[in-house]
Amino acid sequence: MYNRKPPLNLALSLQIARKAYYAAVERGDAYAAELERTTAALEEIRAAFMDLKAVVLERNKAEDYVRELHRERAMQRAKAAERDPNARLN
Repeated sequence: MYNRKPPLNLALSLQIARKAYYAAVERGDAYAAELERTTAALEEIRAAFMDLKAVVLERNKAEDYVRELHRERAMQRAKAAERDPNARLN
């Protein structure tokens, strides 16, 4: 049987390993930079969302206030209206 392995070129193996390592480090740096940009964009979106949420809450409060004013006006009109005593209640 022939079990002889080819001779190892340690210098070539080390060179290939270094290239692979530096390529991985470079990809990691690129991913870290992309993550930083994405995180910054996310923070901007969160800030815009919080601003929008505050505006929507204020609008809802204003709508509730107007609704209450209409209700009070309707009650005042009802109190001020005279009822015809000869008219049926229903």
